[in-house]
Amino acid sequence: MIKRVYYVSLLLVSLIALAAFTVNDPVTPQQQKPALSTIIIDAGHGGVDPGALGQHSTEAEIALSISLKLGKAIEKEMPGVKVIYTRTTDVLAGGGTNIQQSLRYRANMANEAKGDLFVSIHCNAAGVKAGGWYAKRVVGHKTRTVWVGKGKKRKKKTVRDPIYESYYVKNWQHGTETYIWAADRGGFKGEAINQSQEEGGENVEDSTNILDLNSPEARIRAQLYEKKYFAKSLTLATFVEEEFVKGGRVSRGVKQRNEKGIWVLQATGMPSVLIETGFVTHTEEEQYIISEKGQEEIVNNILASLVRYKASLESKQHQSTEQNAPAEAESQAQQLPTRDSLK
Repeated sequence: MIKRVYYVSLLLVSLIALAAFTVNDPVTPQQQKPALSTIIIDAGHGGVDPGALGQHSTEAEIALSISLKLGKAIEKEMPGVKVIYTRTTDVLAGGGTNIQQSLRYRANMANEAKGDLFVSIHCNAAGVKAGGWYAKRVVGHKTRTVWVGKGKKRKKKTVRDPIYESYYVKNWQHGTETYIWAADRGGFKGEAINQSQEEGGENVEDSTNILDLNSPEARIRAQLYEKKYFAKSLTLATFVEEEFVKGGRVSRGVKQRNEKGIWVLQATGMPSVLIETGFVTHTEEEQYIISEKGQEEIVNNILASLVRYKASLESKQHQSTEQNAPAEAESQAQQLPTRDSLK
């Protein structure tokens, strides 16, 4: 029996030594699946849906211009990463004139392409009118006398009439925002994940699009991926806003739309972000985001965030590879008979 215990101990030591050797000889990049191989770039709106209206431009045309430039920059600076566009011309994605069908097309296209990342490009809007608008306010009152009643009951009455003045309200809201799917609407994301693994134009009434996950295993699997994708989406969104700040832009932060979900973010089974590149309704910011210089800087900011995101994925992938060997050795060691079991 002592000999058997000795041989078991020797085998255990050999496994640990093998694990240590494996850590020093990690899996080569050629053997690993690329951390980021396919990016879906979605230019918001298009065709019959112009999106937000500026004084000199529309959201649809700006989003398309930035998206095409971003795709070319990715292909140049991130070799090996494939770019797929949801649209490349001024039409609704998928063709046609139905905005809601177009939104579903974008998400379905991304899922069928088995993308690793979904990036939707948009512009923001606020206020009554692009640039600004005229409003009225009360600056005083004037009195006048009127007669009220009839016959003997007729009498004088003093009334106060407001004095108005017109004034100009500048549309002042500006800056960038990056949206991720709302945490309280995670069920939809889970359904999209399961499927892919086997208003302003972003919104859609999605109550009729709920998929039925009958399999408990599928639900658990989707929930695990859901958490993973949420974390990755948040990481990229944070990088995007940080790069905008580095470029001198005003960042309004990373946000979730809880009151009404953004369909293209919730229906894509992958990490996904929607980038509001600026307000077309702000005079100076519109001039910036329609200019060649402005769009070049926006593309560079987003590209830098994508490079950082890819590096973070590769770093985690490398760490996971190094940790796999000792974990496997420990698992095998636990399956070996113990001294007590040999008695």
